[in-house]
Amino acid sequence: MNRNALIGGLGGVALGLAGCAGDTGMQQSLVAPQAGPYANAHDRARGADYARRDADWRFGPIVYQVLVDRFAPSADLETKRDLYAAPRRLRDWDERPTRGEYLEDARVWSHEVDFWGGDLDSLRARLDHIDAMGADVVYLNPIPDALTNHKYDATDYRIVAPEYGDRDDLRALIDDVHARDMKLMLDGVFNHTGRRSPRFAEASTDEASEYREWYTFDERQPNGYKAWYDVANLPELNLENHEVRGYLWEDEDSVMKSFLADGADGWRLDVAYDIGFEYLRQLTQEAHEFKPGSAIIGEIWSYPEDWAHSVDGLMNFHLRAIVLTLARGEIPGAHAGDMIETMVEDAGVEPILRSWLMLDNHDTQRLATMLPDTDRRRIAQVLQFTLPGAPVVYYGSELGMTGGDDPEMRGPMRWDLIEEQDPDALAELEWTRSLIDMRRSSRALRIGDYRALETQSCLAFMRRTDRYAETVIVICNASDEPVREVIAVRDSKQMGSNPLIDQLTGDEHRAFSGLLDLEVPARSVLVLKPRPIEAHRYTPHKRMQ
Repeated sequence: MNRNALIGGLGGVALGLAGCAGDTGMQQSLVAPQAGPYANAHDRARGADYARRDADWRFGPIVYQVLVDRFAPSADLETKRDLYAAPRRLRDWDERPTRGEYLEDARVWSHEVDFWGGDLDSLRARLDHIDAMGADVVYLNPIPDALTNHKYDATDYRIVAPEYGDRDDLRALIDDVHARDMKLMLDGVFNHTGRRSPRFAEASTDEASEYREWYTFDERQPNGYKAWYDVANLPELNLENHEVRGYLWEDEDSVMKSFLADGADGWRLDVAYDIGFEYLRQLTQEAHEFKPGSAIIGEIWSYPEDWAHSVDGLMNFHLRAIVLTLARGEIPGAHAGDMIETMVEDAGVEPILRSWLMLDNHDTQRLATMLPDTDRRRIAQVLQFTLPGAPVVYYGSELGMTGGDDPEMRGPMRWDLIEEQDPDALAELEWTRSLIDMRRSSRALRIGDYRALETQSCLAFMRRTDRYAETVIVICNASDEPVREVIAVRDSKQMGSNPLIDQLTGDEHRAFSGLLDLEVPARSVLVLKPRPIEAHRYTPHKRMQ
């Protein structure tokens, strides 16, 4: 089915390492389009860049994140109940996760071994929901065999957790995802394994084991070995050992490459900062050489600049922090704009376009809990879908699901809210779909450059390409009072004869002599785009691209 045919109008809510070494296949096959007869110097200089980004799915996709255990109830739960034996506990779908107690024998918290029973087949059965959302990428949290529900403690990377299915089930899911013109990303936990990994179990009890050097045993460590954040259940791998790197990503039959061969389109790397700049660069190059066009996204919680040269993109927690701080009204918009402009300049616009911008995920409170005020939540969401990067929708947040700190933010998907036609949930779903639709219909928002606009107090920026009609101007006033701004529109093609239409309200605004003089309501975001030019009417744009 053609997915674009499913994504219609905004329903009344709105109107309207390509540079990384080794990833050259897509660039070599791309022929730069001929500039139109009225292209200016900027258009001719940048047109090939925009065309290259257009052809590369990694630039600005919509990402939908799924925890397999929590997304959809299994149709075969009774046949696999034995897989949830103690210390695991199988919960009812209408239960909510709560913090438990530490289990000394298992060396995990009890809420880490609470399960709700979702699996790959039940996810496949609910792909219609993700498809109808307008997602381009389905991102799965870890799925390898492991004791816990979060699967960041793999016992064997190559085996899919039996309670989720097997490699054949994963390949079937990938085929279904691809049939819907979407991509599938896996979550790689290559910094550490679980304590129950057979390799670690052998290495920890036998100093002559071939796996002894896969880990770092040291009695000075709190657990007698290096572990991630000193968590006993998460012994760190010794990545300086070439055999470990070969097993994980270098060898032709490595973990990373074998799943790419199964059809996965890339990896999000857990705690990528622990892997380090150079190993990340090598891993990314290996992925590109093995499967051109594959994506490597690193979990990075610090400033993006240097990391941008080691991966295709990163989970942009820095930009997330700016957006949330602004949405709460804690910093002036103009200051937020300065920080965003500096980040884009330092890291480069293309790495930022390939980076993921999430507002919530499995490690944070849910958005509706962080920002219970609807206006402030809407500010954050509009910025998420208009700033450069790939917006990530965490399963259930499109319904307004709430959830505090771990494990509350990992609750089971609230399908009952849809089935019972809960008005608040349906309103949130319609709003989220409208933002996705606005984003998907705008080439500038997906792959366009970022240009800061100077203001007194608001955050203002422009997204643009080589085409006049694609320019988008975003102005955010997160304060509690309306603000008048006079803004220089840094786009020579924007003429006062053609109004700018707010994509969220339908209101018209005009820029005269390159100045936009307007009042921005309190707690609001304007998303302005040129009105389509009417055929057979006068336009000063007749000789502009």
